[in-house]
Amino acid sequence: MHDEEVLGKAYDSRLMRRLITYLRPYKKFVAFALFLILFESVLEITFPWLTKIAIDRYIATSNLRGLTVIAAAFVGLLVLKFLCASLQTYTLQNTGQKIMYDMRMQVFQHLQGLAPSFYDKNPVGRLITRVITDVDVLNEMFSADIVSIFGDIFTLLGIMVAILVLNWQLGLVTLSVIPLIVLSTEMFRRKVRDSYRRVRIAIAKINAFLQEHITGMHIVQLYNREQKSFRKFDAVNREHLTANLDGIVAYAWFYPAIELLSSIAIALIIWYGGGKVMAGSLTLGALVAFLQYSRRFFQPIQDMSEKYNILQSAMASSERLFNLIDTPATVVNPVDALKPAGQPLGEIEFRNVWFAYNDDEWVLRDVSFHVSPGESVAIVGHTGAGKTTATSLLTRFYDIQKGEILLDGMNIAKLDLGYLRGSFAVVLQDVFLFSGTLESNIRLGSPISRERVSQAAQDVNLAPFLHTLPMGLDHPVNERGTTLSVGQRQLLAFARALAHDPQILILDEATSSVDTETEIQIRKAIEHLMEGRTSIIIAHRLSTIQRCDKIIVMHKGRVREIGTHQQLLAQRGIYYKLYQLQYKDQEVAVPGD
Repeated sequence: MHDEEVLGKAYDSRLMRRLITYLRPYKKFVAFALFLILFESVLEITFPWLTKIAIDRYIATSNLRGLTVIAAAFVGLLVLKFLCASLQTYTLQNTGQKIMYDMRMQVFQHLQGLAPSFYDKNPVGRLITRVITDVDVLNEMFSADIVSIFGDIFTLLGIMVAILVLNWQLGLVTLSVIPLIVLSTEMFRRKVRDSYRRVRIAIAKINAFLQEHITGMHIVQLYNREQKSFRKFDAVNREHLTANLDGIVAYAWFYPAIELLSSIAIALIIWYGGGKVMAGSLTLGALVAFLQYSRRFFQPIQDMSEKYNILQSAMASSERLFNLIDTPATVVNPVDALKPAGQPLGEIEFRNVWFAYNDDEWVLRDVSFHVSPGESVAIVGHTGAGKTTATSLLTRFYDIQKGEILLDGMNIAKLDLGYLRGSFAVVLQDVFLFSGTLESNIRLGSPISRERVSQAAQDVNLAPFLHTLPMGLDHPVNERGTTLSVGQRQLLAFARALAHDPQILILDEATSSVDTETEIQIRKAIEHLMEGRTSIIIAHRLSTIQRCDKIIVMHKGRVREIGTHQQLLAQRGIYYKLYQLQYKDQEVAVPGD
């Protein structure tokens, strides 16, 4: 929660300069809105002056014609002020929405370029907060703060000049309450700052709690933790309530305090200005104008106090957003990236590869092996031996610290990322499905014909399941495919791999969630898919492993044995022990063997 707790400055010139760059594509609209705001401020200052003229020049002399002209001018200026306010509100809100769109697109594009190592360390709830909540806060600043604050400042300065021009002595009496306003505003600012900091922390806790518990709701219900989870959420939610209530208390006394000071200023104007009117040194129209200016003087002060809170929020949100945007991508497309024509041959080689997720905590240690084009290779070993890590390095989800990984004799660090990852199809144990349809989850946005998708589904024996669905391939898929069984999701993953027709296939425990009967049904499809392709298989089931051209045995991050199934059994080494402990009971009879 540390990021949420640190608010930083209420105004940071470095951050503001960077935020203003988002206004540049819309500078014409911003300039137009600024002109309207300043013009509206001029009109706001004009109305009391017109009142003074009407009273002193026309009412005092019973000049009805002149009074009618002033009244018509007053109404005309009111209509003009209404049009200006409507136009500037529309312009600023429109611009704010476009900037919010631009920022979300920039953040999401950046998130897509970050390596899995970033997501290993950053909770999903926090990233969603950045893209949604923090961008919303900045939208409020762009649409209601950064430009309109100039109007408030201009209005205050204009009113101060106007009342001093009318009568400088009465003007000083009117402005005598300013020190009390400054004191009240400072107390309000500190109280609200503390409240806002606590609200941010509470919101972060609520987001994290909800994301975790909603995702794991089946575990909560299975172990009857509803009441305990409810009590925990009640405590977190109460923190948010208390922090907001403290902020409400600050607002509850600040605005009445400003109203009280405004009323004191009006009382001083009536007392001191009334005496001057009776003494003949001030006109009645000027006194009425002073009263109107007094009311208009305190409104921008209230508005600026509110804008301070918006600015405080915006600085904190922009700090967090820019920290995210400035997070460098650890896996990047190289300059002058190589992109060979056509599909790769499928030759893979690890040369003395060392890799660690954290410094010096080596997961792979001096790993070397070679896979020929079209060869099927199994990687086996105990949990934590580095099997899945090796396949993740192939697709450059992570970059190695030492050694080289070659594809067709070329270092993958020099290959175009799109070409490299497009050369592989990966089927994982935990299949991820997007909301959409069965067809869209097989195609994944690639220009694959429906006939090819349908054929892939048939090849992995998904057709019997599709025939039970009225909409077939157009059957809707919920978030994460929760309405499908584990086996059905696994078959979809196989269909996805088949449809994309990769040159290199990676199966990472791909059949571990499929029952034996289903595994037998899809085995022929896998064998068909493996024909003429390089295949790397990580699996515990002997039925998949024993047919591979080569088996690589890993232990504690090192390659310990390489050979065929029979060769490794004959060595009576690590593989033989794994076979005795894990695989022998899993061996199944295969029709036609």
